[in-house]
Amino acid sequence: MMNIAFPAIAAAFAVPPERIRWVIICYVLTYAITSLAGGAAGDRIGHVAVFRAGVGLSLIAFVMGGVAAGFGWLLVARVVQGFAGGLIYGTSPALAVAGAPAALRGRRLGFLSGAMGLGFLGSLPAGLLVESVGWRAVFHVRVPLALIVLVWAFATRSEAVELERKPMLLGDVTRGPVLQAGALSFVARGAIFAIWLLVPFYLVEARGLGALVGGIFFMLTPLGTTVAAPLAGRLADRIGSSAPAVVGLALEAAGLGALGFVDGATPLAVVALALFVAGFGLGFFEVPNMATIMAAFPPGRQGAAGGLSFLARTLGVVAGVAVMGQIVAARSAAVGFLGAFAESLVVAAVAVAVACAFALVGARARR
Repeated sequence: MMNIAFPAIAAAFAVPPERIRWVIICYVLTYAITSLAGGAAGDRIGHVAVFRAGVGLSLIAFVMGGVAAGFGWLLVARVVQGFAGGLIYGTSPALAVAGAPAALRGRRLGFLSGAMGLGFLGSLPAGLLVESVGWRAVFHVRVPLALIVLVWAFATRSEAVELERKPMLLGDVTRGPVLQAGALSFVARGAIFAIWLLVPFYLVEARGLGALVGGIFFMLTPLGTTVAAPLAGRLADRIGSSAPAVVGLALEAAGLGALGFVDGATPLAVVALALFVAGFGLGFFEVPNMATIMAAFPPGRQGAAGGLSFLARTLGVVAGVAVMGQIVAARSAAVGFLGAFAESLVVAAVAVAVACAFALVGARARR
């Protein structure tokens, strides 16, 4: 819900578009750091308990963001939200696969990723709220939602399984498949945030769309992820993870590459298709990639595995936002926002294409 509100936030606090990247970084970097710790804590004290703590802290963060008196206070709220997100994201994969046989792991993770993609569709109601009430409403509206989830979480029984008491070892994360999957996730997520950070400004400011219509277009990327994730999970269970991951990266690169050639007169149908394809590719890649990481860890360390998966992708987000924001800041004066926007998307597309080539080589080497 945040991203489509970025232009309104920038205007309210009189900050340039490149400074808005800190709204993303403060949230994402924090949960990148805490997701692995949250997952490991879930392995030791229970995933449901850690998940509850994350939802409760999210509730506090939404209140803080809604009443932030300045840009700095908004960033503080996003840090608190990041701590909460780390506890939630670090335990969600383990909760999703709890009790599932190996043959159903991809399907369960596909359901989880699809649900997360569905959450990104919040850009549509967020656009309506920004236009009718103001950007603070994107925080206010989530307070009762978080409260409902918190009550639901406390009504859920904790796991009736023996929890892992052994600490995660360095050898758990330095195995070849884990490192490769983590590196690919780093690139794929980092690249897609060229869309999350820059497309709202392209749609609202460069194309003159309102926040509501912009939100409709913006939701096409997470819609693509939502559609692709369950399909990829089922396919990964049937034929393995390598092929779907390669196809997903190729599709993401194609969508990002197409966005790298848009301008102020590009038909909006072309923009819409590119946004959807990029999101579809990400969803088709991430589920089998996460399944690879989860399968590399023993049952008692599934929380740590899920946390590691989110650590890799969120570190990619931080790097992607920082790089894309810097490109826009450095190139806007010379080529204008549209030129800098296009260059950022081309850089993102090339990065994913290179990752796709490495994934294809790795898949052939394992045959």
